[in-house]
Amino acid sequence: MSADVSANNMTITGNPLPKIQKKEIPLWLVAFTILLPTSFAMLATSATNVAIPYIAGFFGSTVDEANWVITTYMIANAILIPMTGWLENYMGRVLFLKVFISIFTVGSLVCAMAHSLNMLVLGRLIQGIGGGPMMPISQAILIAAFPYNKRGQAMALFGFAVMVFSILGPTFGGFIVDNSAWQWIYLVNIPIGIFSVVLVHCNIEELKNRVKPDKVDFVGFSFLVLWLLSMQIVLDKGQQYNWFDCTWVCWLAGISLFSFIFFIVWELEYHSPIVNLRICKDKNFFIGTILGSSVNMIIYVTIVLLPSFLQSLMGYNAMLSGMSLAPRVFSCIIMLLIIGPMVEFLDNRILIATGFFFLGLSTIMYANLNLGISFSYVVLPNILMGIGVILVFIPVSGLVLGTLPKSELSNGAGLHSLCKCVMTAFVVSMSSTLVARLSQVHQTYLVENMSNFNLIFQQRLHAMSGHFMQFASNYAVHKGGGLLYKQLLAQSKLMAYVDVFEIFALIAFILIPFGFLLKVPKKKD
Repeated sequence: MSADVSANNMTITGNPLPKIQKKEIPLWLVAFTILLPTSFAMLATSATNVAIPYIAGFFGSTVDEANWVITTYMIANAILIPMTGWLENYMGRVLFLKVFISIFTVGSLVCAMAHSLNMLVLGRLIQGIGGGPMMPISQAILIAAFPYNKRGQAMALFGFAVMVFSILGPTFGGFIVDNSAWQWIYLVNIPIGIFSVVLVHCNIEELKNRVKPDKVDFVGFSFLVLWLLSMQIVLDKGQQYNWFDCTWVCWLAGISLFSFIFFIVWELEYHSPIVNLRICKDKNFFIGTILGSSVNMIIYVTIVLLPSFLQSLMGYNAMLSGMSLAPRVFSCIIMLLIIGPMVEFLDNRILIATGFFFLGLSTIMYANLNLGISFSYVVLPNILMGIGVILVFIPVSGLVLGTLPKSELSNGAGLHSLCKCVMTAFVVSMSSTLVARLSQVHQTYLVENMSNFNLIFQQRLHAMSGHFMQFASNYAVHKGGGLLYKQLLAQSKLMAYVDVFEIFALIAFILIPFGFLLKVPKKKD
């Protein structure tokens, strides 16, 4: 065939056909498209926590039964997170995002229309399946889309979606349940989900050079599910059933440990694993995952324990306890506006060390809580916590994946997020257990002072009894002793909260030098 009729690049007249230039999508639009659903997935994770008593009352169930609303979501999240890279390669990036955003939206609709607790738990399971992969996929897309010299901006945007909306969750949830119905926590996700699917269709490009897996790793997936499911049940119900004093908790803990070990061995040996664990040999990824998980531990301990302290000991309602975290949101936002240039021009390891110092300082300030504090007392520690979170989170998010090949970004982001999710679940459970157990320890020591041989106690008892002298004298003494014992219980629980905050402050200070073990890649255009 003659050159003038070539079908590839010539017309029949011999003139070259003009190449069709694909319109380049602005980076800000890519970021907005991927971070919008991610933000609301993170909001759904923490906003439900403060609504649990209201949900339990609505369905006439106990708080322990209603806690399955949280547990189910976390299980579904944890299972899907490490599969992000495999599913993205199998389905294609655009289809992957559309499907999982749609699943999250459908789950939100089921939650909002639930007429029983079981239906709500089902809705949260569906919602967790859809929301789980959103954090790792958004991190991977931003790392790949933004050039190296703008990676600080990319991670600042990612931090806004993940950190700010996670911290904002209790405030948002408290406002909803105190001023409207708890169903609105889930209804707001529906229009956002529909809009996000349209944005993904228009603005996200398909993954280039993806290698579609030829086999499905059913064995690895099965043991992943078994490990995470049994582990989450143990963590969630362990304190309620006194941990290893219960036979079925021991069995589930053993199954979880065996499944975890088998999963690691299988994934390392299988030629087409669902999670590529070999990337842990990358120094930045391994150390960065430890640091990222530690930051999550400290953040969520304060997110869980501070509102719990304010509600159980200070008598705050859900909205006020959620509002106690609002100063942290403002400091996070301010830091996100300036962290981009700081990441680009300063040694990221210094930023990480400084961030852990602020995290330790803010957490040790929580250890000075007492039953006479005002609402304004928690403002400064929260501001410092927000500063520390961003100083650590943004550099670590960039460095942990910065030395991985682009083909492993989604897999690395999924595995990184899984480790953070598992450590968060573990530390939230352990912190609640520590508060309960340490409270009993302090109660044992304090009750020794309630003795007839303690003159100070006798003086306080007579003073308390005087308030009830309109009743019989024996009854007045009984009421006075009961009131003192109630104060003892409150003080015991307060001291337990202080102990837990001190433990995590110590962890933050210990981690200060670990950031210098990370390797900072050379800057390139």
